[in-house]
Amino acid sequence: MPRYFFHIHHGNRHADETGVELPGKDAAWKEAIFTTGQLLQDLDGALESGREWRLEVSDEAENPVCIVHVLAERH
Repeated sequence: MPRYFFHIHHGNRHADETGVELPGKDAAWKEAIFTTGQLLQDLDGALESGREWRLEVSDEAENPVCIVHVLAERH
């Protein structure tokens, strides 16, 4: 099974050094969406207004698979 890496950017880059084995790109997409939800929940309201939060998924060859962008704005 291929391994996918989930890198987080929120001011700084937090590289996933371990990765997760998944059956393919569709499974990596689903995991990215699920993980985004979990991580945003864990921020417990600490998402900064005007600053992008994103999750980048890459494969073992460091090719991009998908990116989930979140941008919060307060008015």
